[in-house]
Amino acid sequence: MLNIMPRAEQAMIATPHYLASVVGSAILQQGGNAFDASIAISATLGVVYPHMTGLGGDAFFLMYDATTGAYTGFNGSGKSAAKATPDFYRESGMDKIPQRGILSAITVPGMVDAWWQVWKKHGRLPWAKLLDAAISYAEKGFPISRNLLFWMRKDEPYIRASAQLSALYMCEGKLLKEGDRLIQPDLARTLRLVQQEGRDAFYTGTLMQSIIDCVKQDGGLLEEEDFRSFSGEWVELLSSTYRDYEIYQMPPNSQGFTALMMMNMLEHIDMAAVPRASANFYHLMSEVIKKAFKDRDRYLTDPHFRDIPLERLLSKSYARELWDDIKTNPMKVSEHLSPAIGQDTAYAAVVDEQGNSVSFIQSLYFDFGAAYVPGDTGIIMQNRGSFFSLDAQCANVLEPGKRSFHTLMPAMVSKAGKPYMLFGTQGGEGQPQTQLSILTGVLDYGLSIQEAISLPRWVYGRTWGEDGDALKLEHRLEPEVYTKLKQWGHRVEPVHAWDGIMGQAQGIVIDEQGFKSGAADPRGDGLAIGW
Repeated sequence: MLNIMPRAEQAMIATPHYLASVVGSAILQQGGNAFDASIAISATLGVVYPHMTGLGGDAFFLMYDATTGAYTGFNGSGKSAAKATPDFYRESGMDKIPQRGILSAITVPGMVDAWWQVWKKHGRLPWAKLLDAAISYAEKGFPISRNLLFWMRKDEPYIRASAQLSALYMCEGKLLKEGDRLIQPDLARTLRLVQQEGRDAFYTGTLMQSIIDCVKQDGGLLEEEDFRSFSGEWVELLSSTYRDYEIYQMPPNSQGFTALMMMNMLEHIDMAAVPRASANFYHLMSEVIKKAFKDRDRYLTDPHFRDIPLERLLSKSYARELWDDIKTNPMKVSEHLSPAIGQDTAYAAVVDEQGNSVSFIQSLYFDFGAAYVPGDTGIIMQNRGSFFSLDAQCANVLEPGKRSFHTLMPAMVSKAGKPYMLFGTQGGEGQPQTQLSILTGVLDYGLSIQEAISLPRWVYGRTWGEDGDALKLEHRLEPEVYTKLKQWGHRVEPVHAWDGIMGQAQGIVIDEQGFKSGAADPRGDGLAIGW
């Protein structure tokens, strides 16, 4: 199953929802650049993909400025409330942070600030223009997509439990259906405030005050000063070479460095000689992943609070050590149990006519985030803070004003200094794994970006409620692949072909002639548009 892959010269957009792709296209054709388009797409996704993202969540932007030739990143992830401490939860009789509800909504949403700062530095069109489409879709509505309906059904208990969510997604006691019009009047009013007042509406103005008043009334921890003191951060990207390419990732608190570790290990084998549909391939991937995840789980957190030995972790010599250990036991399954991680995200990419390139990703963490909406703001708050640990020995222990271990990791590949590939995916634990699939698919197996995204995928890890890890594989392989992997000791779980558990990836490749190929994941509602 392959989507049509557009190939064009001037510009390319790939997003997980066709309406967001159309909005980005319109912004570019109205004279905006890739940075403008990315903000308009991000805002629109917060309306038409409300189960995955929104004003109450975080965002990361990885960018290339064609004028300066610089690769930069913006970390728009929120910090925990000053009152959020392990002692608070323990004294409340809890041994962990709840996954849903007001006490999981303990980090300041960073997305609006990210929009504003990216626009202030790189934008071309007026700020208000960038939010027009999002406001229109919130006010007038849009048809519920298959993906949104899937998650509405999955999360029906949370929707029913929230007066605000049930008022939106239900009619006469039943969930709306695919194709029904979803109108979000409260969200439209909130977006209009942000349109009129900029970031200040969200972090210092009346909107902020409305959020805080409701949070306090409902027993939450976020306070006015948490919002007033918040600012996202311009960051220096991490990168590593792979054959003739350079791969860029966001630094911690993003898990992006794990993909670089994996590719550093794979430099020691001719990947093209390993059949992509073989048991050997999936075994090798799972072992490389475990090596990187072991260090990720040990170190990853907010680098302002704990030292992370990135120089060692990303060194070619350390990759050689890890690879040698895998090579010593070629068919032996190693053990590593990662914590279960939320997987609900929206990734998109834009390249404009000048060559400006933006690879960006945003999330509420779980589907519908904390399933908590402050009053009549229409904002679904993220539950990213629920991933903090209460264990003081854990690097990701909850501390006031701290950013959590973050799954979001937009990526970019350059060749001879110029952007070659923009890519990323939904999927939490699956994000670095799907990136590994796409990278090897394009760079080693010579596939198009659409072919690479459509390949049978896997996710190694642990699912909420499960005791152990498993290698989940899309059920599109020969039976002997599953049999061999089980014989070698893998706990294999075939999943339905095109299953949403594998996430939704998007990507753009720019060839030597300057032609741009775009791809949207057939597992979702996305669309790539180029001209």
